[in-house]
Amino acid sequence: MTADQDAQADAGTAEGQGPVEIDEELARHLENKREELFEKFDLRDEFPPEVVEEAEQRTTDVQEEIQDEVDEREDLRELTAFTVDPIDAQDFDDALSIDIREDEIVLYVHIADVTHYVNPETAMWDEAVDRGNTIYLPAYTVHMLPPTLAETVCSLVPNEDRLAHTVEMHLDPENLGYENIEIYKSVIRSDERLTYTQAENRLEDPDADLHDELSEVWELADEMHEQRKEDGSLVLNPKRDRAHTIIEECMLKANKAVTHELMWDRGVEAMYRVHPQPAPEEWDEALQEIQDLNGVSIPGSAWDDPRKAVNATLEEAPGRQLDKIQWAVMKVMPRAKYMNDPFGGHHALNFEIYGHFTSPIRRLSDLINHWIVYTNDVPEDLIALCDRASDKQQAAEKCEREYKKFLEEVGLDPAAVNNRGLEVVDDEE
Repeated sequence: MTADQDAQADAGTAEGQGPVEIDEELARHLENKREELFEKFDLRDEFPPEVVEEAEQRTTDVQEEIQDEVDEREDLRELTAFTVDPIDAQDFDDALSIDIREDEIVLYVHIADVTHYVNPETAMWDEAVDRGNTIYLPAYTVHMLPPTLAETVCSLVPNEDRLAHTVEMHLDPENLGYENIEIYKSVIRSDERLTYTQAENRLEDPDADLHDELSEVWELADEMHEQRKEDGSLVLNPKRDRAHTIIEECMLKANKAVTHELMWDRGVEAMYRVHPQPAPEEWDEALQEIQDLNGVSIPGSAWDDPRKAVNATLEEAPGRQLDKIQWAVMKVMPRAKYMNDPFGGHHALNFEIYGHFTSPIRRLSDLINHWIVYTNDVPEDLIALCDRASDKQQAAEKCEREYKKFLEEVGLDPAAVNNRGLEVVDDEE
């Protein structure tokens, strides 16, 4: 499939219908609402001048700096790699490579090496700590890092050398367990930037570029997905397409690998993602609510494990009831939080140890864990950083929720605005 055919395929999706049109008065209302929410949740939109200046300085002489780094890193530029992101993605911070060998599967997850540019000695680091994460409002983004940096040297754009932090996982073909985990600084060169739609199309076309690599990584991701469900990992969205499943499963595998390495092999603290389990009576309440839905029945064999019960029910439930099943579960779920100790694990994923590593451009937790992996040293204020990341994530979620509600109140569909963007049209036209 050619690039032109890929573009035509994207244009035929809902993503390509053109922006949602609004008039100037409504645009002002939306702007006022955003400013009100930013003040309410103590969120800063504009970057301070010194942060912008620092980001601009770090984006000069990029290729020269990367060439200087090659001898100090693993040179993976000859390894086939690709990114898969939404059509409107502004930065590409993760890329995939795969190598199917006779006795093992080697999965590479390459993550933009943000800490090469953003470290505790920089104003950008302090600003990231202040912000905590990127906030994604429909058709409006409040970045954690200056876009000047995130969308250039930290974006794994195709056909350009980029600095990365690679998680190389050697997996047992029988059970997909980790035989070996290597985490190291690298230089990569992505072969192509694919949207989710393009990745789906390449999987369908045996003659398309990257078809074989995508097919191999899809087969692995599908197996990992099924294995997670069998192990008791909660899967609230069972209808995901292949491209989304590839990214979700590969990122989960990499995140888990990194935090296992930190906990078991290095014995250092990190920013772990801990998700407590609901009380037994809360799970019983949720399952009963699901069982009472019209046309829904929880398989008798699954009641012993609530997560498996929900998974099995979602697979068979009529489409009209999926949202209600998901909501019944979400109501009883405690809030996940960042902690310097993984005690308690991640209940929804059913992972004993878990943390974030694959999105350092948009999450403080990942940025911190990159620094810990690199230096093997823990920031003195790690507990405060965990609390900060948890609090800012909660504020971001509340802000996103209130803004979407406001869009509905003024007659806009948040999903359409999110997928297609906004365009202000002249009232007189």
